[in-house]
Amino acid sequence: MFDKEQLISDCRGALQGDRASRNVREIVARAVADSASVIRGLGVPKQGGLDVLYRSKELTVLNVLWAARRIVMPHNHNMWAVIGVYDGREDNILWRQLPEDANSSIEAAGARTLGAGDTIAFGADVIHSVVNPLERITGAIHVYGGDFFRPDRAEWDPESLQERPWDPEKALQRLVS
Repeated sequence: MFDKEQLISDCRGALQGDRASRNVREIVARAVADSASVIRGLGVPKQGGLDVLYRSKELTVLNVLWAARRIVMPHNHNMWAVIGVYDGREDNILWRQLPEDANSSIEAAGARTLGAGDTIAFGADVIHSVVNPLERITGAIHVYGGDFFRPDRAEWDPESLQERPWDPEKALQRLVS
């Protein structure tokens, strides 16, 4: 049975050593392997939003509920991240910064689709955008190796692909509406 307090405790314990993101990925993978259990533990996703399960300067654990057909523009985290989908689908487009570009532009570099039971770990330097292509909510556990809400992050304009400061309030609005 999924237990969010146990998940948080296990993730906090996994922070020791240089394999923190790998250790957390294993924990999240075990959790989302039983999607029905996660849904029983966190509730059936009913509307888009962000449920902060745990937050400190070393670790953030979120229950991310992507509203139907939502798109979140390219952004970075400046910390490692582990994502485990327990219901629905999350399409990630991976981006890379163009080194010769003084305007901090990016280009698409790959993609990864996550369905229920899938996990992925991103390094601190990853830039990605996220799409919920479904007509229903997608539920995912996101774990970050730091404070997800800290201001030293960036996002890229979806049209010009130019870097700008990350706006957490706008990012949350994109999740829910």
